[in-house]
Amino acid sequence: MAVPVRLPARIAGKHDQGSGPGSGPGRPRALLVGGGLGLAVCAIAVLHLGMGSSGVGVADVLAVVFGGGDAHTEDILVGARLPRTLTGLVVGIAVGVSGVLVQGATRNPLAAPDTLGVNAGAYFAVVLVAYLGLDLGPLPSGAAAFVGGLLAIGLVYLLSSGGVLTPGRVLLAGATVALAGTAAAEFLQMLDVEATRGLFFWGNGTLMQSGLERPLITGSIVLVVACAAPLLARPLDLLALGDETASAMGVRVDRIRPAAFLVAVLLSATAVSLAGPIGFIGLIAPVMVRALGIRAHALLIPLSALLACAVLLGADAAAQVVVPPSAVYTSEIPVGVVTALIGGPVFMLLARRISTGDADTGAAVAVSGRRRGPAYAVVLGTGIAVLALAMIVSLRLGDVEIGYDRIIAALTGTTDPVVESIVSYRLPRILVAALAGACLAVAGTAVQAVVRNPLAEPGLIGVTAGASFGAVLIIAVIPAAPAIALPFAAGIGGILMLLLVIAIARGPRGSTRSGLDPTRVVLVGLGAAATAMALVNIMVVSAQMNISAALSWLAGSTYGRDYDAMLWLMVPAVVAVALVLAARPVNLLALGDELPRALGLELGRARLLVLGAGALLAAGTASAIGAVGFVGLVAPHLARRLVGNNGARMIPMAAVLGAVLVVTSDAIGRWLLAPTEIPVGIVTALLGAPYLVWLLRRTSPSGGGA
Repeated sequence: MAVPVRLPARIAGKHDQGSGPGSGPGRPRALLVGGGLGLAVCAIAVLHLGMGSSGVGVADVLAVVFGGGDAHTEDILVGARLPRTLTGLVVGIAVGVSGVLVQGATRNPLAAPDTLGVNAGAYFAVVLVAYLGLDLGPLPSGAAAFVGGLLAIGLVYLLSSGGVLTPGRVLLAGATVALAGTAAAEFLQMLDVEATRGLFFWGNGTLMQSGLERPLITGSIVLVVACAAPLLARPLDLLALGDETASAMGVRVDRIRPAAFLVAVLLSATAVSLAGPIGFIGLIAPVMVRALGIRAHALLIPLSALLACAVLLGADAAAQVVVPPSAVYTSEIPVGVVTALIGGPVFMLLARRISTGDADTGAAVAVSGRRRGPAYAVVLGTGIAVLALAMIVSLRLGDVEIGYDRIIAALTGTTDPVVESIVSYRLPRILVAALAGACLAVAGTAVQAVVRNPLAEPGLIGVTAGASFGAVLIIAVIPAAPAIALPFAAGIGGILMLLLVIAIARGPRGSTRSGLDPTRVVLVGLGAAATAMALVNIMVVSAQMNISAALSWLAGSTYGRDYDAMLWLMVPAVVAVALVLAARPVNLLALGDELPRALGLELGRARLLVLGAGALLAAGTASAIGAVGFVGLVAPHLARRLVGNNGARMIPMAAVLGAVLVVTSDAIGRWLLAPTEIPVGIVTALLGAPYLVWLLRRTSPSGGGA
């Protein structure tokens, strides 16, 4: 996992490899930066204490601080304001220090507890405890989160150690674990809504506390652990020179790196148990401190903690300004949403500047072509038969199960009205699910052909999030807009997001990173998706939308879809057919730059058209059934293994497999907890995340096929 990421000198700097506090700008600048950050934290903390719905302002807070104020103000401060501010300070210290340790151990500025899946693992562990009905105090809850985080980073290590050890591969493994952990946590919340009630806002990160007990207990743990972090400063400075050099200078690399991960996971898990998974702060705080000229870890650790506190409290204050606090708890914007809005663009810019090592060799994960097997017609026919069987089984399953004989009778119009009404309700949504799955699979095929990375699924590169943003923007700004405006806005949002990701992922013009690095596209897309979804969550809360309905749509759902929804999918379906007819250009795009040009393909126009088609397919599908992920990753990969890389054969096969996946996921979601429905997007994530884990793990060290 310890693969260095090359950054421009003004960000990484030759002093990154200094061996002590004396390197770089020296102590005077460090003292100046530290003093400024300390004053900033104090000022923001006072401002934060003065924000709330009770009418107690900054002047009242200052009066209490200087010995004045009344009993009412003191009660407000001690009962609500101080616990919230103290939580921000505790969490800020924890994530700031953990971010420094993870980045130092991996020598990767994009690494952080959240980007390596630690936060998601800890989050899943806490939700699991709640689902089991265990009422744990601060210490046992933190221990459960620690175990979850430790298992997550262990899984990341297993995924990244078996193949090509590039920075992109490590981050892709972390993103995979994070997606799997989050999907599993959402699934548990669906299984038992009562036991996990209230975990949505906590799951997005919130500083709200009911008293001082938890912040004080958790804060004492964080302070003790954080005080041990400087013991790793000198070894981490030497580790920046490389493993071999550090070993030659007496550093036990095999002990220092696990120790750094262990302390980082403990701090991050403690923060998650207190305030939920708050992302990106542990990533941007060390990067910002390095940008100020501080690189030695002895100074980087405390200054990153101070900056993280300032950013976190400032983000929470900004959230309260956007949506002023009220008696309705659900009207607040979770602070984790604001930090994602800040950190997403920072992650994108950092990803733009890194050199992952995949621009020339191709994606960090490759896919093999077809092995010997049955004829294409047999494989495609079998796929269609499986799809038909899945649709028939889906008609049977639900809160009311009906026999196959009655289904056939209902389809022929010779049964009782009750069964006929059930079939007439289920059949449209099944057809919508099949068509949507086919469109998502073809969208994944189109995007992967241009990006040359089989992990470039529309959901992972921000297209689905962009479509969600466009659709929710229309709902929030123009509630009375006609229904046709929703797919139109989603399509525009998805296309613009994809163009933005591609433009940023190309890197600075004229630099060595200006090519279309396949792995960099996915990394930039992850940051874009986080930013877009943060904006969506802000609009949902600000516009006082029905949060449960909005979340169901964002998770992807076919609930209540009728034949009108199929009309929204007609344009994407036509685009999918056009891509089959244009199979030759799609095939050539996957071969790189030089060969397609030599064969007469106008590369720029072809890429733009195929990317636009993929974005339109994904966005149109999102407008019909919401955000459904992993279909555009799993279906094309399976299709390549079954029928090869020829687009004329692979695209129809991928469409059939995508339809089977979504129809099956929809049936499972309706049947498993009937009459409660699990959104289809959660089911596809639970199925697709393990598949992505398997795909990453099977990739050979030489970059061979999966």
